[in-house]
Amino acid sequence: MFRFALIIALSLPTLATAAPCGNTSSGFEAWKQDFAKQAKRSGVKKKGLQALAQTQYATRTIAADRNQKSFKYSLDKFMRVRGADTIVAQGRKRKARNPQFYAALERQYGVPSGVLIAIHGMETGFGNFMGDSQVVSAITTLAYDCRRSEFFIPHAIGALKLVDQGSITTATKGAKHGELGHTQFLPGNALVYGVDATGDGRVDFYNMTDALASTANFLRQKGWKPGRGYQPGQPNFRVIQEWNAASVYQQSIAIMAARIDG
Repeated sequence: MFRFALIIALSLPTLATAAPCGNTSSGFEAWKQDFAKQAKRSGVKKKGLQALAQTQYATRTIAADRNQKSFKYSLDKFMRVRGADTIVAQGRKRKARNPQFYAALERQYGVPSGVLIAIHGMETGFGNFMGDSQVVSAITTLAYDCRRSEFFIPHAIGALKLVDQGSITTATKGAKHGELGHTQFLPGNALVYGVDATGDGRVDFYNMTDALASTANFLRQKGWKPGRGYQPGQPNFRVIQEWNAASVYQQSIAIMAARIDG
């Protein structure tokens, strides 16, 4: 029995020495070396692995993750803080200036223009501010952080694969949680649902056409039913919930979208 137990113990060194997650920067470099092996097994190539090696622990990302306030706001306060009236007013003007563009997206994906415009306005003020944090470092830091490693690890792998594909680089800037582009895709979702709507051979989330087509594709693939309602209790509200976990955010998108399309 002792020999059998010893054999088992000696056969598990990789499990025992796997770099753990952490809540400070101290173990980040060791974790990265271990994560590089997982990334390689997941199909990340040379450029992605080089990007991982260059990442730095993102202290601002951790600070932001520890201090999220919007989940605690009432719906009215959230909409005031986020400038819902301004988003609706600007959104109506954007739709009026380029109705063919939004109509084409709705024909292809079934998602009304108001929903896409509301998301675009809510996420980045229609592309006016798409973030000032390095995407790869931010998402890798969150994958390392013990709070939600399991959620962010696939998105970190996704970011490294986007580097391999040429969609982003180590210098690409996005939000503090690693969201990127006009509508702030998490990298794993960007990898899966990204659309090259311009036909230039590259999915560019910092190009409005690619970003909004990708957003519409995400919603359609998540189960959007063309022609059906999207207010709370209606079939497509469940799909809006797939975009963001905050209930006040979900309700705000539904309200603003209806006002833009109204």
